[in-house]
Amino acid sequence: MADLKMPEINYVIVAGNLTKDPIFRETTNGTPVVNFSIASNRKFKDSSNQWQEDVCYVGVVAWNKLAESCRDRLRKGSAVLVDGELQSRSWKSDDGHNRSIVEIKARRIQFLNKRLIGSDGNGAVEEDDISVAVDESIDYTEDSFDKFLSEEE
Repeated sequence: MADLKMPEINYVIVAGNLTKDPIFRETTNGTPVVNFSIASNRKFKDSSNQWQEDVCYVGVVAWNKLAESCRDRLRKGSAVLVDGELQSRSWKSDDGHNRSIVEIKARRIQFLNKRLIGSDGNGAVEEDDISVAVDESIDYTEDSFDKFLSEEE
């Protein structure tokens, strides 16, 4: 039995909605990086058969081209499916306390909201042959991942 080795697996898939706009920056050597957090909801029936909801907040970091895509496509409320691995990091805060965080280092991110492609010059954009009005106050929560869940989920 001593010859058996535990496989080293670090793989995560999480779906949810962004809790705020992503934060984009570049490292000192110019590498793009974006950070955001998502809220992943879980619905369940409690002991009295009433529906309850539990929310798990998860931090995500994406690098390079993926970071640039996130900067261009994601906003608060955007629905995403994140595929990646857990990573932890530690640092000393400005007040001298040691801090640490566990977050998902994204390998792939599926954008679940429809993409607005371009303007027609009259304040409308085309989206897969559908014309919609451009509105800076779009509420992306309408496209929540929850609409894909059945009543039992």
